[in-house]
Amino acid sequence: MSEIPENLSYTEDHEWVGPDENGGMKVGITDYAQDSLSDVVFVELPNVGDSYQQGEVMAVAESVKAASDIYAPITGKILAINEKLEESPELVNESPYGSGWMVIMEPSEEISSLIDAEAYKNSLD
Repeated sequence: MSEIPENLSYTEDHEWVGPDENGGMKVGITDYAQDSLSDVVFVELPNVGDSYQQGEVMAVAESVKAASDIYAPITGKILAINEKLEESPELVNESPYGSGWMVIMEPSEEISSLIDAEAYKNSLD
């Protein structure tokens, strides 16, 4: 069974969102998503300052199996990207909820459309 931290919010497209210590929202893909991709070999991240509507493609993760779009789980602006992924994309596999995070966003609206850990777990069954 995939790891699903209780303190995060999720989308049914397998992205997670959690508070960043500086007031933004940290975003990444779930353990289930990274496991489905297998070995991530490249991550194309957006530019700092770019804005996205919830559900828009904002990044791409490429693995030895396929390329997969990463969708903005919330509407907002990119405050920071995880530059470590440029040199070490395998961090997405090694620590999807830790050092494998992708971006930090400044939400421009409420994020009530996200689901909690229990609902995300149920969506995988």
